[in-house]
This record gives sequence, C-alpha cells and structure tokens, in this order.
Amino acid sequence: MGFFDKLKKAFSFEPEKEENEAEKVADKAETETSDENAADSAEETSKSELVEKKAQPEPDQAGEETHETDGENDSEQSASKDVLEEKTHETDGENDSGQSASKDVLEEKTEEERYDKGLAKSRKGFGAKINALLANFRHVDEDFFDDLEETLIEADVGYETAMNISDELRDEVKLRNAKKKSDVSDAIIERLVNLYEESGKGEDNALHFAKQGPTVFLFVGVNGVGKTTTIGKLAHRYKEEGKKVLLAAGDTFRAGAIEQLAEWGRRVGVDVVKKPEQSDPAAVVYDAVVKAKQENYDILLVDTAGRLQNKVNLMKELDKIKRIITREIPDAPHEVLLALDATTGQNALTQAKQFKEVTDVTGIVLTKLDGTARGGIVLAIRNELKLPVKLVGLGEQMDDLRDFDPQEFVIGLFKGLVAKDR
Repeated sequence: MGFFDKLKKAFSFEPEKEENEAEKVADKAETETSDENAADSAEETSKSELVEKKAQPEPDQAGEETHETDGENDSEQSASKDVLEEKTHETDGENDSGQSASKDVLEEKTEEERYDKGLAKSRKGFGAKINALLANFRHVDEDFFDDLEETLIEADVGYETAMNISDELRDEVKLRNAKKKSDVSDAIIERLVNLYEESGKGEDNALHFAKQGPTVFLFVGVNGVGKTTTIGKLAHRYKEEGKKVLLAAGDTFRAGAIEQLAEWGRRVGVDVVKKPEQSDPAAVVYDAVVKAKQENYDILLVDTAGRLQNKVNLMKELDKIKRIITREIPDAPHEVLLALDATTGQNALTQAKQFKEVTDVTGIVLTKLDGTARGGIVLAIRNELKLPVKLVGLGEQMDDLRDFDPQEFVIGLFKGLVAKDR
C-alpha cells in the first residue's frame, strides 16, 4: 500500500465515528443499569442489616457464639486472603502489559500530534493554493496546467518538481476522466505524495553513530538558519539519554557565535571547547576532538562558520576541519549536517545546492518548519538534490527537534487535503 492509499484510509473516519457513538450509547446504558442495580442492592442491604440487627443475640450469648466461630472465620479469612493474593498476582502481568501498551499508544500519538501541529501552516498554505487553483475551475485544459505549475512553484515544491507533476498529470487526469473538483484535487495530491515516496526510496534518514569512541557531527549552514540552536537542542537530547556530550565553537568569525554556543552549553549542562574570536576554527576543532578522545565523550557536535558569500575560503576552511577530524578519528565525521531555514523556501534550496558543492553533505536539518507555509521545500530537496532530511524543527520547545519521519511528514502535510472515501 502506497503513502496515498494509507493517507486516504487514515481519513475515512465516518464508520469508526458511528461505532464510537454506538459504544458510547451502550456504555451509557450499561452505566445507568449499573447505577439502578447498585441502588436496588443498597436498598436490599439496608433491609438485611435491619433484620440482622433485630436478630442479634444478647452480649453474653454473642460472646459464646463468637468463640465457637473464631476458628471457622480465621480459616475462611485465610482462604479468602489466599484467593485475593492469587488473583492479584494473576492481574499484575495484565496491568503491566496494559500500562505498557497504553504508554506506547500515547508516545505514538504524541509524535503524530507534533507533526500535525508543526506542519499546520504548510498544510493550510497548500490547501489555500489548491483551493485557489480550483476556485475558477471549469475543465482541464492547457490554461489549467499552466496555473497548476505556477501554484506548485509558489508552494515551494521546486521548478523541476512542478514541471514533472504537471506533465504527468496531463495524462493522469484525462485517463481518470476527472471532472469534479475533488477528483482533480485528489489527482494532484496523489501525484505529489507518490512522487515524494518514489524520490525517497532507498533514502537513509537515520543519524549514524560511531561503533566505538566518540561520534562526531559536523554542522554547516549560513548564519541565521538556526544551526547553533539545533546543536543546543541535540546536545540536550543526548544528555537526557545519559550520553557525555561535548560542543566545539568552530564559528569564530561571527560576532557572538562563540558566546551563543557557550550559553547553550551552560543551559544544557554540557562542556564547550572555545577560543577567542577570530581564532583558527581548525585549532578549536582539533582541541575538541583530542578532548573528546582523551576524556571518553560519546558525542561531539561541531559548529562552523557559514560564510557562503566567500565559497573558496569556506571550502578551504571546511576541508581543513574535516581533515583534522578524520586524522584523529578515521571514520569521522559520522554526519555532515546542513541546516536550512524552512521559512526561506527556494532560497534554502539554493543554499543546499551551493553547500553541496562546497562539502560532502550527508543530510539536512530543516529548521523552523512550524513557522512557515513552505513545508513543500522537502519535496524539492528530495526530488532535486537527492539529500535525505534527517532532523526537523517542529516547534520552539527543547524537545521539538525531531528525527525526520517520512510517513508522519506526508500525513502532516497533506492531511485534510484528500477527499474522504465516499
């Protein structure tokens, strides 16, 4: 089953809703019946107690009867206690299992909610553009496809992606004989989803770690994209997991960059290797790598300058940093992560192309995704650059930097744009 089929299945809610309503009615009826039974039982108990009270013997007689029945009561109480303990033991495993399953469902739901909330603006933007396209829809002709291309480009899916989708939909819409707006809309979304799935086949979205010794992640990207914040949040994540984390303030040229990373170190509670501004970034990274090795750190996160306007110098600088890391730790850096600001749309795509020329990028960190309607940029990155997105920023909270989940992303981006099965 493809992403689009899963998407449609996920949004066919009516039968489930009716079943839930039926269950609620049944539960309500059962509750009312239980309440009535409880009331009857209470009334009968009250009457029984009254009868027993009248039938109670005098104190002396009661004492004699009590002595006679002590052994029987002790035996019955003991047996009752054993049965109760046995039942308790039997249900312990069930309770633990139920609680564990409940926890898993809660965590899964939370992750889905994160993507749902983080992509709300992008989803709304996509929906608005598709609705605007179909507002004056009469029939499928060349003018329609010209408008479609413009709409997709405005949605930041990329020029090449927009052209490909438009060309493929020409035959698809005619083949389906799609005439209703909902049918045409579904055809567009289905092609976007399928293209997204196809371009992601064989893609490695996972972060890679060292088999032994410190893991080194090298971060690149222009100033202002949220690179340092990403490092801080990732440091927090690994610190919470019990790992020993070290930061390297390799951006020695931007004013305030060193102090910004140092502040993150203080806030998260991890060590930071730094030197004065204008120092050689490679020297900072060397000190950090040596410290990470000698003091048995698990993770080393390296910040770098983002002077893309001077690509030659930046290329030399990054190359020098990588050589130093590899010399000390042969299989490092284990990831070279390019931070891109999702709010910049096509500018982010341009930056990605330029950084790809400068250094060997292994994955994308897409920041500020919750603050933009330009989530379609992921489609362009996948289709045009063939670079995997590995981390996404879905909010401002410390734990809103998430591992990229392709399926949750697709559902979060297109949810509500697909017509429900009728």
